[in-house]
Formats: sequence, structure tokens, C-alpha cells
Amino acid sequence: MDVLSDVVAVMRTGKPVAARVSWCAPWSQEFAPVPGAAGFQIVLHGSCQLLRHDVEPLVLNSGDVVFLPHGQGHTLTHQEEDTVTLCGAYEVAPARVHPLLLDLPELVHLSARDELRSAVTLLDTELRDRGLGSDALVPALLDALLVYLLRAWFTERPAHSATGWAAALNDPVVSAALQAIHREPARPWTVAALASESGLSRAPFARRFAALTGRPPMTYLTWWRMTVAARVLRESDASLSAVAAEVGYRSEFAFAAAFKREHGVAPGRYRRA
Repeated sequence: MDVLSDVVAVMRTGKPVAARVSWCAPWSQEFAPVPGAAGFQIVLHGSCQLLRHDVEPLVLNSGDVVFLPHGQGHTLTHQEEDTVTLCGAYEVAPARVHPLLLDLPELVHLSARDELRSAVTLLDTELRDRGLGSDALVPALLDALLVYLLRAWFTERPAHSATGWAAALNDPVVSAALQAIHREPARPWTVAALASESGLSRAPFARRFAALTGRPPMTYLTWWRMTVAARVLRESDASLSAVAAEVGYRSEFAFAAAFKREHGVAPGRYRRA
């Protein structure tokens, strides 16, 4: 899997939810903070203001998309115009949240265009006129929308960012190493081997990787392996030895020790909890 697909698959949990809402002026609706969730607001018709504490009001017009990756509370309001919005939320597993998501600001404001607009249109149609298969289609469309939201941010951001995950994903050297890690997390990687994947010598590669991602290559590798292991433990009944092998550990004892350092509990106890 590519890095973004992998990240979304690991951090998501539960079932995403969405609603299509028609507002009659004057109207105002407060959305409370939701820890452990990422939410969105999309204006389909009309306009409104998005209000947050200690922040200037944000005017939203038809086609505007707002993504709130950290579940921040906010209010939508308009005094003179009827408005139609799509709102929704994704449950995120706190222990598996990737630094890619943590790197995002409290609010991401995008214009719905190209594939993002197509995803919005399909979701709007399905919510407006539910039919056979809607219970399967809506969650799938919401997952697609999440990927398009993140893709739009990370592909548009590099021109304005010298560091961080937007820059890392678009840097050919660091991106090649990340793809290699996510493609084969169980491979016995070394800094030299990852540097070879990226086409750079060992020391410059290690400095560049750490500068953009905020972690040395081997630290990120271990963290990602333990994140994958946590998901497998929660979502399957695979034996501890099988989980250990899946993330690159020949010894169940070594795996258990690494897992406890990362998550604070032994893998068996983590699964039971």
C-alpha cells in the first residue's frame, strides 16, 4: 500500500457517519468538540459562516469544504440565506493516529474541485436519495472522501512548506524510503538499506528524513511496526508469534518488549483490553 492509504487504513476505526442538512434562515448550529474524531463540513448550496473561539469568522460559499482533523468544536450560522450542507465525522483510534494527521492544522479549508467535487457529488446523491445498497455505498464514499481531502491538502501544501509531512510525502528521497517501509514493514531494514532505496548516501538521507518527518528513520520504522501490530492485535485472533513475524520480529519476546515500550502494555494485555 502507498503511505496515505496505509495511514488511513490503520488510524480509522468504527463506522463513519454523515448527514445532509437543509437550514432555513436565520439559523445557527453548534457542533461540540469530539475527541478522537475528524470531521468535515461541506456547503452544497448557499453560504454561511464558520465560527471558532478566538478565531476570525470564516465565510463559506457553495463548493467550500472544511476538514477538522482534530475534532475541534465550531458553529455554523447564517442570518439571511437558506443553506444546504453535508456534515460528517470519522472515528480515529488515538493510539494509532499517524503524525501525518497530527501535522494538520485545526482547520483545513479547500475548494471542492476535480475528484474531490466528484466524491462530494456522489455522497450528496446517495444521502439525498437512498436506495438499494446505500448502507454499503455511504461508508465507502465517506472513506473515499477522506482520502481525497487528505490528498488535496498534501499535494497543494508543499509550495508553502519546507518541512512536515506535506513536504515529506512530496520529497522524492524521503517518499521513496517511506514507501519502502510501508510496502515491507517486516523487512530487516537498516538506515543504509533505506538510503539505498532513496538513492542517497546514508548520512545525508538520515538527516533529510528526520528533518522532514520529525523522527530518525529507524525510530519511525519501529513506531510504524508497533502501530501495525496494534491494529492486527485488535482486529484479528492471530497468535503473538504470527503478529511478531508480520512486523519483522523473529522473537516473540523481542516483539513483546518493543510493543510494551511503545504502547505501555504487553501485546496480550493490549488485545484483551
